[in-house]
Amino acid sequence: MADKATLQTLGPVERLVRQDRFIVLACVAAVISASVAYTVFGVGMSMSALDMTRMAGPVGQPMSMGMEVQWTPSYGLLIFLMWWVMMIAMMTPSAAPVLLLFTAIKRMGPDRRSAVQLSGLFLVGYLLIWAGFSALAAVAQLGLEAAGLSDGSMMAIRSRGFAGLVLIAAGLYQFSALKNACLKHCRSPAHYLAEHNHPGRAGALRMGLEHGAYCLGCCWALMALLFVGGVMNLYWIVGIALYVAAEKLLPAARWLETTLGGVLICTGIYMVYGTVIPQGG
Repeated sequence: MADKATLQTLGPVERLVRQDRFIVLACVAAVISASVAYTVFGVGMSMSALDMTRMAGPVGQPMSMGMEVQWTPSYGLLIFLMWWVMMIAMMTPSAAPVLLLFTAIKRMGPDRRSAVQLSGLFLVGYLLIWAGFSALAAVAQLGLEAAGLSDGSMMAIRSRGFAGLVLIAAGLYQFSALKNACLKHCRSPAHYLAEHNHPGRAGALRMGLEHGAYCLGCCWALMALLFVGGVMNLYWIVGIALYVAAEKLLPAARWLETTLGGVLICTGIYMVYGTVIPQGG
């Protein structure tokens, strides 16, 4: 927090904004720290993310543990929580600037007395969108395992050709109009937040949901890459999280999405080609 001498030189509104920033960032840091710890240590799972990362095999050829995973309601809930907490750890850092901007806007308006509380509801709405994605991801994981396309114990696609197709699909999405529209919002949300500043608790929750929907539209295909590298592979988790943050927070680096799209498509074609055309053929 700013020192006392600095705060005394600021006006009352500026002091409140500085204090709000400190509170919001502290809360965000606590949420991120808890979710990162949950993800890394694999709470409730048979192996931690550290163990799975050490044991990870090549893309499309995960190490087999030789044991089948039995899907029960409790296991399904555990997988959903694993996905959701992982999404919280990966996506909350890049949402922090928007959350701070939202709090500042609320501090300047009629809801100024409850700006920090409303920012909490904004974050809840944002994370609820990723809860919905996590539920779909858990269902997709179940479907892939039932179809024999994913190794249940290592949580990674076991078919090199299918992994290549996922890479190609994710790469193509990088060039889509929907991706570009959602990314444009995520890179410059100030106008949107100002023009759609809904009042009260319901309004804050709604704004968080709306921003989360744009963020999901921007990043869902990148998150699907976790099935390729391993859902609990820390190298892929950290790599995707850093890329998402760079793509959103560095508006000048507009070459990022096209470059990654090209790399994913080329890599995917190489993997599919190697599967369809036998070596030496």
